[in-house]
Amino acid sequence: MERVEKTVFISYRRTNVPWALAIFQNLTQFGYDVFFDFSGVNSGDFETVILENIRARAHFLVILTPSALEKCGEPGDWLRREIEVAFESRRNIVPLMLEGFDFGAPKIAGQLTGTLAPLKQYNGLNIPADYFMEAMGRLRDRYLNVALDAVSQPASFPARQAAAQQQEVASTAPAVAEEELTAQQWFERGLNAVDLDEQIRFYSKAIGLKPDFAEAFNNRGNARYNKGDFDDAIADYNEAIRLKPDYAKAFSNRGNVRRCKGDLDGAIADCDDAIRLKPDYAGAFNNRGYVRYLKGDLGGALKDCSEAVRLDPNRAATFDSLGSIRRAMGDLEGALRDYSEAIRLKPDLAEAIANREGLLKIMSDTAKNLPSSDDNL
Repeated sequence: MERVEKTVFISYRRTNVPWALAIFQNLTQFGYDVFFDFSGVNSGDFETVILENIRARAHFLVILTPSALEKCGEPGDWLRREIEVAFESRRNIVPLMLEGFDFGAPKIAGQLTGTLAPLKQYNGLNIPADYFMEAMGRLRDRYLNVALDAVSQPASFPARQAAAQQQEVASTAPAVAEEELTAQQWFERGLNAVDLDEQIRFYSKAIGLKPDFAEAFNNRGNARYNKGDFDDAIADYNEAIRLKPDYAKAFSNRGNVRRCKGDLDGAIADCDDAIRLKPDYAGAFNNRGYVRYLKGDLGGALKDCSEAVRLDPNRAATFDSLGSIRRAMGDLEGALRDYSEAIRLKPDLAEAIANREGLLKIMSDTAKNLPSSDDNL
């Protein structure tokens, strides 16, 4: 006879850790053996710890927000890989849909392609912050209370040991308050807003409910940077870094603003910190390369942007930067190839379009002024 399993894996984006923790705390309270990567598993242990624990657990819960699937098209995206393994292992998959997530939304439907397409066929559960306990009751009683075959892929000892360590750390975390979950909802609204003032308002709401919300300070800094409010943007990045000293993205973003304010040495120092904290951070290499280009260090700029391309060959902005560097070095054919690749990757990248048009004009004018073969007679 089939039995009801009480082993669960929670898949989520790191920005949604309060939701994952709240779900962990609730299910653990009701006797479920729950694994989620709370404190961060090293990328080298991903196959052993994460994937083995998916295969060894009966239920797979994936937390879905309007922005959760955006990075699933990137090489090596963990969330996509986790979902793929849950499909392959035939786990009981339950999409947990937070405010604003809708399988039918055009943007989300466009992300559910290829190996992720089957996800929209699963019966999901809406999880509102103000009815969290009621939603958890439905999850336990209706979605997890199903008869399943015994799990046939037990995890290895290292995977079980890592799971126990993550559970121990998560178990000591304070209970997640409703205000923190509501702050997450405001944060998601900010991610999906187009108007910059709306973004600032939503992130400010999130910060008001959760004053230590480093990601909200960083994103509000981005919105202020895009509005040209550089001083307030730097203040937000400073606070994000104070709250989260290993926040590589906030260092890189602050470097961008310092570059715009003319503080090129400060910008390079911030990029250095970002790369020190995250050595595979393609965006920080690109940003530092651009600052070096502005300082006239073309060799250093070329090296940094080439490394950014190696780390992320699909980043259009980096190819645009490379084009400008090669152009300054006199390699016009190489610059043309880079601008063209940037446009191929992102056909509406205005900077690359303008740069290529300008370069083509220069190359055309140069060709017209070359002496003909008759002139050499």
